[in-house]
Amino acid sequence: MRPLAVIGPLSRDVVDGGKSRIGGGPWYAARALRALGQEAIVVAKCGESERRPYLRSLAALGLPVSLAAVGDTTSFSFSYDAAGHREMRVDAVGEPWAEGDEPERALRRVEWVHFAPLLHGDFPPETLERVGRRRRLLLDAHGLVRVRRTGPLALEADFDTALLRHVSILKLAEEEAQTILGGDDLEELRSLGVPEIIVTFGSGGSLVLTRDSATRVVARPARGEPTGAGDAFSVAYLGARAAGHRPTSAARRASALVSALLDSRLLVGRTRP
Repeated sequence: MRPLAVIGPLSRDVVDGGKSRIGGGPWYAARALRALGQEAIVVAKCGESERRPYLRSLAALGLPVSLAAVGDTTSFSFSYDAAGHREMRVDAVGEPWAEGDEPERALRRVEWVHFAPLLHGDFPPETLERVGRRRRLLLDAHGLVRVRRTGPLALEADFDTALLRHVSILKLAEEEAQTILGGDDLEELRSLGVPEIIVTFGSGGSLVLTRDSATRVVARPARGEPTGAGDAFSVAYLGARAAGHRPTSAARRASALVSALLDSRLLVGRTRP
């Protein structure tokens, strides 16, 4: 099987007032990929001051890594209540993706890509067009609705639909889907024109939308800090699709992996920069 690629910015995270740690889609996706034994390439970006420690952390996972560094690292602080609901704040905003941040040569064998933005504006449409030639892209909706400014994390449905032109799979959390729709009829997401859409509900499972079906997938309840669960779900789903599984089967496999990772604490783990 050809390798997957995960492309996106890393973050500096502070959870419940603890010490800062590495975060972001490439980090959590890479941890899930290691657990899956899936061949993959990690292409990431961070601030200059984090480059060396973050590169060490990524390299320790045993996957090929390309890491660009410029300016600041996007930073978050967040906390969870007893029900698992998260309050999140943007403390710093990193540089958006630029041409040359992803090495084309390293992506030559890649046919399936998980784009993992943190905020709106992380990826311009030109990046998705460039990487999306002859490839299938899964885009996380963070890059559509998370407002690009410091302060309490805000969601807004103010994005260029050109971002979706080269997207094969769109993954959204429930609140992101509701922000885009302005309501609760999730099947209206089909109007975005993306062939496959997955809406996740945390421990409530997921909804898989294709052009001709809408299927709810049940998730097994799991314990453990849920940070990074969405990125783990995305790469597990993408890997299953690349292996030939249909969308609903891929969502079931992804849900099972996330539950196992949360129960075992393998997703967050103890690796620190």
